[in-house]
Amino acid sequence: MLFVARRLAAFSTAIALLAAFETSALAQKTYDTGATDTEIRIGNIVPYSGPASAWGTIGRTEAAYFKRLNAEGGVNGRKINFISYDDGYSPAKTVEQARKLVESDEVLLIFSALGTPTNSAIHRYMNSKKVPQLFVASGATKWDDPTEFPWTMGWIPSYQSEGQIYAKYILKSIPNARIAVLYQNDDLGKDYLKGLRDGLGDMAKSMIVIEESYEVADPTVDAHIVKMKSLNANVFVDITGPKFAAQAIRKAAEIGWKPVHMLASVSASTGAVLQPAGLENSRGVISVAYMMDALDPQWKDNPEMKAFDTFLARDFPEGNRADSMIANGYTLAKALVQVLKQCGDDLTRENVMRQAANLKDLKVGMLLPGITVSTSPSDFAPVKQMQLRRFDGARWELFGPVISGARS
Repeated sequence: MLFVARRLAAFSTAIALLAAFETSALAQKTYDTGATDTEIRIGNIVPYSGPASAWGTIGRTEAAYFKRLNAEGGVNGRKINFISYDDGYSPAKTVEQARKLVESDEVLLIFSALGTPTNSAIHRYMNSKKVPQLFVASGATKWDDPTEFPWTMGWIPSYQSEGQIYAKYILKSIPNARIAVLYQNDDLGKDYLKGLRDGLGDMAKSMIVIEESYEVADPTVDAHIVKMKSLNANVFVDITGPKFAAQAIRKAAEIGWKPVHMLASVSASTGAVLQPAGLENSRGVISVAYMMDALDPQWKDNPEMKAFDTFLARDFPEGNRADSMIANGYTLAKALVQVLKQCGDDLTRENVMRQAANLKDLKVGMLLPGITVSTSPSDFAPVKQMQLRRFDGARWELFGPVISGARS
């Protein structure tokens, strides 16, 4: 009996030691460069200066959101150290800032870097370094390529899909369309243009009467607008950045050109574009949306809008409520926090991408009802749905169903 008792005691001890070992293993924290028990270093690159500086509001909003989050304890007990640099929308400067973030600041990842040409400049670098280039603030289709670029993931609906939505609207509503296209001469503009052409199909050659490009360093697009009017175009597909979109709206009003004006969603901010262009001048402009408009009274009792209102009043009072860039930055920041929460204590770069590729019907931030975020290891396009909207001179009015834009 004594022998059996000793065997049982030894067995119990072994079980206890094994359990302790397993508990210790489960409790073990795993970090890559940029993460510790107390901190997560997040890099960001946006144009706070230069011709695309209107988009810099996104970075300022994210900084304000993370400051509030840190005051409330951070993510899983860790504070976010948000390191955001200005690249002036210059690809060469983007490369410089990305190298600084990765090699000097040693961030865990780069988040919400803005711009198609700028992110293109660091696309291969980020993947060669195996550092997440997460939730790129651009709708270029190239960000959804997990096979070739497993460390890069986009965010907003693809520009090609948006271009196709405009094409479908034109074909249905304006059968006699004479389309003038003004586009930014880079991957952003060319992606939109491809989507428009694909959506028009065989009608593209007969409907598109002119395609004009401009450079982001150009001082104005006024001459393009005058030329387009001279061709009697009755549809204007406006694929420009905020500064040039405001110029185009003002110039069209000045010369009395009144086409059906379809404006790329990247520049459909009431505060950053339509107000500077003149609200009356902007009446009738058509675009798409995937987020709630903070000026739309139908959302005043929506719980997410109420949370957004609190954030603006308490944490970002200098923000212009009419500027949709703020809602964009707010929603992006909340999406990143969700990914970091899912990471738990495994804050490796590999796990960051694994969790980013495991978002299932996530309703986050200011996304419109019916629009959610979903990803998988083979799907790096988080937001895929949009809804058409028209500006009535005071605010945007949604129309038509929520659309999942197909792209080719």
